[in-house]
Amino acid sequence: MRFGVLGPLEVTATGHGGALATPQAPKIRVVLGTLLIRANAIVSVDTLIDELWSDDPPRTAPTTLQVYVSQLRKMLHAADPEAGRAALATRRPGYVLRLGPGQLDLTEFEELHARGGAAMQNRDYAAAADLQRRALALWRGPLLSDTPHGALLESAEVRLAELRVTALERRIRAELCLGMHRDLVGELQELATNFPMREEIHAHLMVALYRTGRQADALRAFARIRDTLAEELDIEPGRHLTQLHRRIRAGDATLLHGTGRAAATPALGRPPAELPAPDPAFTGRAGELARLVDKLLTAARDGGPVVVTGMAGVGKTALALAAARRTEALFPDGQLLVRLRSPAGEPLGPAEAVDQLLRQAGIRSPGAGGAAERLGLLRGLWQGRRMLLVLDNACSEAQIRALLPTAPGCVALITCRRPLAGLADARPLALDVPGPGDAAGLFTAAGGAPAGERAVAEIAELCGRLPLALRALAARRADPAELAARLRPEDGRLRELGEGRGSVGAVLVAAYREVPPADRRAFRLLGLLPPGPFGPDRAAAVLGVRPPAAGAAAESLVAAGLLARAEPAPDRSARYQLHPLLRLVAAERLTAEEPPEAVTEAVARLCAESAAPPEADPLEWFARDRAALVALVTRAHATGLWRETVTLADALTPALETLAAWEDWEHTHTLALDAAGRLDDDAARARMLRSLGDLAWQRRRLRQAQDFYERARLTADAAGDRAELARALAGLADLRLDAGAPADAAGLLARVPAEAEAGAERARSRFETSRAQGLLALETGRAEAAERYFGDCLELAAELRDPRLMAYARAALGSAGEAGEDPPEWVEVRPGVWRVRTVA
Repeated sequence: MRFGVLGPLEVTATGHGGALATPQAPKIRVVLGTLLIRANAIVSVDTLIDELWSDDPPRTAPTTLQVYVSQLRKMLHAADPEAGRAALATRRPGYVLRLGPGQLDLTEFEELHARGGAAMQNRDYAAAADLQRRALALWRGPLLSDTPHGALLESAEVRLAELRVTALERRIRAELCLGMHRDLVGELQELATNFPMREEIHAHLMVALYRTGRQADALRAFARIRDTLAEELDIEPGRHLTQLHRRIRAGDATLLHGTGRAAATPALGRPPAELPAPDPAFTGRAGELARLVDKLLTAARDGGPVVVTGMAGVGKTALALAAARRTEALFPDGQLLVRLRSPAGEPLGPAEAVDQLLRQAGIRSPGAGGAAERLGLLRGLWQGRRMLLVLDNACSEAQIRALLPTAPGCVALITCRRPLAGLADARPLALDVPGPGDAAGLFTAAGGAPAGERAVAEIAELCGRLPLALRALAARRADPAELAARLRPEDGRLRELGEGRGSVGAVLVAAYREVPPADRRAFRLLGLLPPGPFGPDRAAAVLGVRPPAAGAAAESLVAAGLLARAEPAPDRSARYQLHPLLRLVAAERLTAEEPPEAVTEAVARLCAESAAPPEADPLEWFARDRAALVALVTRAHATGLWRETVTLADALTPALETLAAWEDWEHTHTLALDAAGRLDDDAARARMLRSLGDLAWQRRRLRQAQDFYERARLTADAAGDRAELARALAGLADLRLDAGAPADAAGLLARVPAEAEAGAERARSRFETSRAQGLLALETGRAEAAERYFGDCLELAAELRDPRLMAYARAALGSAGEAGEDPPEWVEVRPGVWRVRTVA
């Protein structure tokens, strides 16, 4: 069974003499066409529904889709009784159509086109032309021309139409290199009419006409496209076409050759070594591109290089090449690209880099010549010209110093991970990850699902919107919902992004290995920090140094592209943040390279620093760093730091209670309860049990609260902790008052120890006891007693310097004073918690 989508939809049956078995129903053709465009990848039910009904699906859409899939399976079975039905499988959250080699014309076209491009790179022009010709022969018309298009098929049609024209241009270019210009003139004249603004096709036509002795016709062809561009777009032809026009007017004899190195690229009027073909996946970056083109490169013509820095995989090369193409008019004499690393990622030496540039410029570097002779050749390259040199992935100033243009009008555009020392006159552009919209657009442009799909935004955030990761994920053509689900667990995310040389993880680890050992260790230890911004104090704690030294280490990592600056703290002090994927690399390297005892010590230092909330505004501190603090409790427990787990949970208790952070409260204190048990610390166990009882009481889980308070009472009693015993009894009394049993509550409060320990714990336990006594007095109509108890609460709250408890005590005192013979119907039993009086 074979499928065709490059034209009208076709299904060719197996074993029936090649008879067609194409479905006739439009909706079924839509389902099949969508599955074929995403062959061997899961297509979600949501995607299929969007493709079938766009923004207005019927209420029965899922059921109707199941009917269509069932009919499609029957059709596939009829076309291929052995394997047809099994080819369409249900895979949550949708379906996948499994196809083997040679079953789909689209995959065959893409393979032939790619092989043709590789042959062109190897200067095997005959093979390149043949492969592109075979690829183009597979097209029977526009993509799925008889099938209704939704968003996914529409975007696929646009992408593949562009790819088809690119294949055509490459085939013609290969044939020009083979000297077939006479055979091509007629075809090119027709193509120039069909594509009146496609400069590549008009360039091919001009070369073919010139080689056949029709110089005047070649110049008229240039005049036609120049007039068209001016009338339609109000622009001039690009540099390549303009330079080709000048060469034809001058009667350049090198354009007459059809083979050999000189003919391979000058057919388009370009320098011997050209920039790569435009990247079809490049999208967004409007602000960065405008700054690079309109500000930096324009100004750099007066001298000094332009340097684009950023972390590995952030898209520096793609941005630089896009900017280079937009500045053709600024640099009409050529644009050269030198990649300063080998395919394995190893930096080129300065001499190797010079030789590569000379080869790119078409200058034969003398093998026996010395450095002075090679540098002389380079100086001659720049003289009297306006050229752009893109130096990609530079490692050091020493590597590129000899390459920098020395003549006015020639500019070097350098990409590197860190600023290069010694380039004082450089114009910098620091590149960050793209915004959410641009990241989703890149995923779509690189072959992923449409940007509107809900899972696409999640995928972008899970990989930190890193372009290298987005491209790698999009290339898999997987269902976005399933892909997002696989990326959510942190422990396997780097593996999901690929393994081996060139993978996202390998690129990030390579960037890590390039920095000095001290920076590598700082990076590893900073991976212990929870996600989110952090300041020098927290970095100092985990690194075991003073804050100034921690700040210096952080700035060194920022320069290396391994750390980013975050929004400053409220006091304007610096803050930093690890990219989500770099944080995973740091954690991975920490496990592999750092001694376990060093990790334990770092976590202990971090816990000690975090367990001391600032006196000025502890609630603001907790609200800002809440996720990081909760994650740190988890890390301390996982590391076996039982005392630190308890201490940190104790420090978080007031903020967790005040902000009603119930889930975090339960998580941290459950871990701390376990840690207290491992320490055999009954006092700590009593605190955690009582705190969990308070939480259960607030959540109205009264049976659970009863259990926690009772266990806290017994544990505190055994530990001799009178403060916690008092608070546990007050909690049990609250439960009895809730149940309308004031006599039971009074009995419990009568068992409160006469005096608890000194200090804050004593004041807090006495506050809770007085609060419960005041509520009991209100419930039983003893207003004067209630006033006395709530007055005690106010004094104790002032001693504790707790504004929340002071506000509660004032309000309770006022309610008691107003009660008299008419007690209030509603009572505030704890700060912010109200209930109806239970006793008449």
